[in-house]
Amino acid sequence: MKHFYIITNEQKDEGLKVTRKMYEYIFKRGGTCGYAPNRSPGSLGFDPEVIPKDTECVFCVGGDGTLIRAARDVVGRQFPVLGVNRGHIGYLCELDENNVFSAIDQLMAGTYTLEERMLLRGFWESKGEKHSPHLALNDIVIHRSGLLQVLNLIIYVNGEYLNTYSADGIIIATPTGSTAYSMSAGGPIVDPKAKLILITPISPHALNSKSIVLGAEDEVVVEIGSRRVEEDEEAEVSFDGDLSFRVAVGDRIVIRRARENMRFLRLSRLSFLEILRKKMQEYAR
Repeated sequence: MKHFYIITNEQKDEGLKVTRKMYEYIFKRGGTCGYAPNRSPGSLGFDPEVIPKDTECVFCVGGDGTLIRAARDVVGRQFPVLGVNRGHIGYLCELDENNVFSAIDQLMAGTYTLEERMLLRGFWESKGEKHSPHLALNDIVIHRSGLLQVLNLIIYVNGEYLNTYSADGIIIATPTGSTAYSMSAGGPIVDPKAKLILITPISPHALNSKSIVLGAEDEVVVEIGSRRVEEDEEAEVSFDGDLSFRVAVGDRIVIRRARENMRFLRLSRLSFLEILRKKMQEYAR
């Protein structure tokens, strides 16, 4: 492997200190490299078309949020990604400033593995109109907004009614997202290589409301139900906590497994459980 690209969060990597060191190191080792900020001027995202076609690895310098946004941006071009953590915990970022240069050597020597992760694709229907779909690597969350009020969330799986949750919201997560918001809401932690969909209510107003695990090929529909005569409940649907859109009573959010998979580069031989234990110990400090 010789051809690299770096997508960097300028707020996490102040002055591009780490990015420039990586860039220079790669060229000294005989490789090629380019870099750019993770948010293009005047845009919410990164333009993947600036990445050369022969790129073999895209480094994402920042934190889990930087990696997630970059993953969504480049998934159509199937570039493998590898995170360099400059944030706090960084469940998804395997590297940091201390080991990134040895990792570059390892990549150039060809000692790595490719790991594919599933994504979710969701869109919402409002008054018969279908809005554009969006991808999520971690989760799609339907949550209350505006006044502090409970939502009625009606869940269907493959067209069959499942349950109605009275809750602050609901999380539809991938295995990768099981260590994110879903975990904070009491959902199970699963191996990110698994193929399944998690449904986890947020602060449910019932003692028996638990997370539900579905098959990866199931379709989940969340309908915003009414609790008030005025039907003025306010809610939002968020994709990876980054893209957010307002939805109303009667709207339906349709969620399926995406056709695309995200490609992650793995260098460590540590198991998922070992990595999880290490991250949890860091968080507890």
